[in-house]
Amino acid sequence: MKASFLGHNEPLLTAMIQAASPERAIELMQLAHADGCDAFGVQPCHMSLEARSFDTYRRIYDTAQGKPIYITNYRTGTNNGRTDEELADEMLLMVKAGATLCDVMGDYYCPTPGELTENAAAIEKQKQLIERIHAAGAEVLMSSHVLKFTPAERVVEIALAHQERGADIAKIVTFANSEAEELENLRINALLKSELKIPYLYLSGGECRLHRRLGGMLGNCMVLCVQQYDELATPAQPLLKKMQGILENFN
Repeated sequence: MKASFLGHNEPLLTAMIQAASPERAIELMQLAHADGCDAFGVQPCHMSLEARSFDTYRRIYDTAQGKPIYITNYRTGTNNGRTDEELADEMLLMVKAGATLCDVMGDYYCPTPGELTENAAAIEKQKQLIERIHAAGAEVLMSSHVLKFTPAERVVEIALAHQERGADIAKIVTFANSEAEELENLRINALLKSELKIPYLYLSGGECRLHRRLGGMLGNCMVLCVQQYDELATPAQPLLKKMQGILENFN
């Protein structure tokens, strides 16, 4: 049976892989295996378009050794200038190559600040894409990178929109730049558990880092980590080895 991001009692330690070449991606995945990751998040937007093929994706995903694979295809990096239709079609290619969970941005087909479009035609296209991904045998995470501190009511509203559009997991990234904002985000993280019928991943960017380390104990279905802080790693994501120790000692 294909690995899944759904149905787990503990948050999955997910090693996020950002690399400029397939070889570097494979190297980081092998190192993350040794550090005890549960899953992988492979982000191809730093690789050249020429390097991104079915065979390349299959080779990278085979390195996961059966662990579930979360994929993104954001508009950044070498994706700059590509259409959302092109990004979506490539995600379906990644599913054929073995990806488990596809990140469908909440503003696919209608780019919007905060990444949650209310355009009816775009929402319908998102639902159709989600149906195509499900039909291909994969799961869907819908993401909204709000990237500013956001009140609880709005966070819940965004998450419910993800759920209504057919996502299996809701992902929201806000900010916390003070102790008060971070404590409120921790409260919101736990609040989502009673408001949603689907799993979720609620994260903080900004100056504060506590939420990234405690979110998995407050309802998040996974913890996004990096194996090492190289030039492409996301600094807000904790080191895999250290996060593993936090979870083990917390429990």
